Formats: sequence, structure tokens, C-alpha cells
Amino acid sequence: MKIDPILIIEKFYQPGTKVYNILVNHSRLVTEKSLEIAGRLPHLNPDLEFIQIAAMLHDIGIFLTRSESIGCYGKASYVCHGYLGRELLDELGLPPEYGLVSERHTGAGITKENILLNKLPLPHRDMVPVSLEEKIICAADKYHSKNPKFSGRNITTAEVIKELKKINIDHAERFTLWAEEFKL
Repeated sequence: MKIDPILIIEKFYQPGTKVYNILVNHSRLVTEKSLEIAGRLPHLNPDLEFIQIAAMLHDIGIFLTRSESIGCYGKASYVCHGYLGRELLDELGLPPEYGLVSERHTGAGITKENILLNKLPLPHRDMVPVSLEEKIICAADKYHSKNPKFSGRNITTAEVIKELKKINIDHAERFTLWAEEFKL
């Protein structure tokens, strides 16, 4: 099954619109960073083809959320874009691994406990990266903001950890382990 991520994105996003341009640009940067990380890990045999496609699709659900700064005018809270993206990819009949990347990339993964404690508008289940490829894409995503005011800015590992600590210490600790493992 040949998967063209741009054709999939164009099922939901109009080329040339603000949100399309932001999504595709961000996804390309995350894909490049993911492949760079994977290139440091040949001993772990990451699936490069899968990473290339899944990284392009990881944020497919953003249009269903509210984030006016990036052109999203949906009904759901932005934190929902991962699991909503999974639903879209699953409905298209893609292998489930692609949807799992979308669902599990938010923050550094979100645990069921974190969802319940913070009353997040998410399904009550763990949404934490499990596979090597999920962890690589999740880590790479943290280096590239979709927010136009941060466009083109290089985010450091220290800055990623600092921002994740604001969300939840568990996110920062998980990312720190990946940063060490992936030599970030």
C-alpha cells in the first residue's frame, strides 16, 4: 500500500490556505528532524519509510480544534488534535500505527492518570509513545512550533524540557530520557 501523506492532508486541508501552509511546513520540519534522529540510531533499526510518512501526518487533526493563530476554527480543544487525528487516519483505513503516532505525540505523551487529574477533554486511556518511531517523531515535534510568532526559530533541548516542565514534570522526564537516548 503506497501512502502519499500530501494527498491525505489535501483530503482535509485546502492547499494555499494559512492552516495548510503551516501544517505542511511544520510536518516537513518534523519529518526532517525525525529522520535526522533516526540516522543516529542505525543500531536500533528504525523504520525510515514509516517515520517519513507518519511524521508528515502526525498533526492531521488540528483543523478540528480551536487555534486561531494557526488558522484552526474547529470545536475541540487543541489538546484533542492527536486523538482526533488518529480517528481520521483510522477512518481512511491506514494501518493503525499511523494513527497511534498522531494520538501519542502530544506533549511527551499523556497518561490516563494525567488526563483524569487535569480533567482533560480526552478519552481516558494512556496516550504515550511506545514504539521507537513514535518516540522519535514525538521528540522531533518539540523542536518546531506551528505558532507563526516562533516560525524559523531553533528551539534547544533545554528549552523543550523547560516548556514540558510547565505542562507536567512527567513529560519533561520522559523527553529527557529520549534526549539522552537519541543524543539530542
